[in-house]
Amino acid sequence: MVQYPSVDEKFNTVVSKNTFYFFNPIFEEKYESYLNSLKETLLVLKNEIENEGLQKAQFERLIAEKENGLKALLALTGFSNEYLKRLITIIRKVDNSELARLVFRDNWIEEEPIEKIKEWSDEKIQKMIVSNEYFRKGIVNIFFEGATIPFLANTLPPFELKKLSISKLKFEISAIIDTLIRYKEKGSYSGIKERNPEVVIEEVLTTNKLTFERGKLGRIPRTMDFIVPNKRTPRLIIECSYEVTTASGMGDKAKTEKTVADYLKKNYPNVIFVGFVDGIGWYVRKGDLMRMVTAYDFVYTFSRDELKKFEDFLKVIFK
Repeated sequence: MVQYPSVDEKFNTVVSKNTFYFFNPIFEEKYESYLNSLKETLLVLKNEIENEGLQKAQFERLIAEKENGLKALLALTGFSNEYLKRLITIIRKVDNSELARLVFRDNWIEEEPIEKIKEWSDEKIQKMIVSNEYFRKGIVNIFFEGATIPFLANTLPPFELKKLSISKLKFEISAIIDTLIRYKEKGSYSGIKERNPEVVIEEVLTTNKLTFERGKLGRIPRTMDFIVPNKRTPRLIIECSYEVTTASGMGDKAKTEKTVADYLKKNYPNVIFVGFVDGIGWYVRKGDLMRMVTAYDFVYTFSRDELKKFEDFLKVIFK
């Protein structure tokens, strides 16, 4: 017969046998080897640069010949793998001649229908680096000269743009310290409320002395981002969808917004439904984007001219 422990026994087990910080020794040893490999790769590169001077060819060899070469370059600059993948997606879709020349886009771009564009995997990117010298040179050029391209300067947040710096590639002390600081503060930076696009909408409404509420409205099956001026007498509903990655759930989001729009037309016929739809995720998924914007009466992005149009729109609606 099984003897069940008492509550005190179970409590004491957790207290007396607590590991405090669990770790798997086998995994930790393997991961330490991986980290050491990155460190040694960068030390060899540093020595090469000190002896030969900084050259793009050094970094082209790094990412093409070393198994973790690209990861080492990202570690040196602090530029995340996810950000690089999104940047490659932007390059594949945006028609900017200066950026295209920088990355030799015409020499590696693949013909693919706009609605079929998906973010490349790590394996795909590494394969392209090894097999296509122009793609490889383009990746290196991003880290050497990306910050000088107006399109990237206007598209990437300064927090990320400053990682594309020659001083980092030279292993300059101040640049390495900058990388360490940005690594340390990345989590805090990402979680700061002011980075939420909804804050921009909130500021525009507040500047124009408009009140708003958030929450459920009637039987709408989701929380509404902004109900202006309030739930009791709504005149304007604003929804915000800023997507920096692509996901199958975006199709579900578009369907939900259509359901919300149909409900509003039936139960609040005088309410205007506005959508702020922005980000590389929507730019890529054109089919879902079309369904999404169909739901709204007016659509805006977070570009400066669109925010000005939105503010002018508010002045007309709330004279």
